[in-house]
Amino acid sequence: MSSPAPAVRNSATMLRRNLLHARRYPSLTLNLLLTPIMLLLLFVYVFGDTMSAGMSMSSMGMGMGTGTGPGGAGGADRSAYVAYLVPGLLLMTIGSTTVGTAVSVSNDMTEGIVARFRTMPIHRGSVLTGHVIGSVLQSVVSVVLVGAVAAAIGFRSTDATALEWLAALGLLTLFATALTWIAVGMGLISPNAEAASNNALPLIFLPLVSSTFVPIDAMPGWIQPVAEYQPFTPAIETLRGLLLGTEIGHNGWLAPAWCLALCALGYFWSRSVFDKSGRK
Repeated sequence: MSSPAPAVRNSATMLRRNLLHARRYPSLTLNLLLTPIMLLLLFVYVFGDTMSAGMSMSSMGMGMGTGTGPGGAGGADRSAYVAYLVPGLLLMTIGSTTVGTAVSVSNDMTEGIVARFRTMPIHRGSVLTGHVIGSVLQSVVSVVLVGAVAAAIGFRSTDATALEWLAALGLLTLFATALTWIAVGMGLISPNAEAASNNALPLIFLPLVSSTFVPIDAMPGWIQPVAEYQPFTPAIETLRGLLLGTEIGHNGWLAPAWCLALCALGYFWSRSVFDKSGRK
């Protein structure tokens, strides 16, 4: 049986390479990170009062007041909507970050560096593993930054215990791993970086058709099944339950099930495409 040490060592080298690339070319990461931040600020400060007025606290699953009175539907409603919005934006941040992974993988495949790696005595899978680990680390950092912005504009999770915070972080990390493997596969099948960016756009658009911005029962009937039976919604509702104390229900097992299924799909798909490309 071969020792796992070379694979670990080669993967660490590839991880370092990818992190150095991200540091030297931060524009893509910043552009993708700014998307959820801008959406957060847009929906809180531009649409916040309108959205919160159109959504009762019961439909958002939060036992918070409506903020009526002399100040209108201002502070309390907006605070409740910030709390409702943030979990979905955190997962949207992960989707945005992994688009950069698809572009990076496509660049490696089309610029010849992978062909050069194949001639070297390195573990074959370390090239992909380095991309995945690097992307997950970037996703976690991006989530922390977006969370910091959310906290600055009023997001609070006072009832969550330390164990629930750890579970939320675990879910975010698992979700990032799942989407990253899917993004790696998208990058491998793309002929260039532009195509990789376009192929990965569903990772950004799917959260828009989920319970990120409004409850599913507030959507038109024809789109509700799409919003309910997709991977983002169970993860969002589970994250809300952990951080805000709302009902989790069946989402508690559905979210990790989606993550594990996507991880397996992305991994075997990526390895298959990568191995076939080496035999051409």
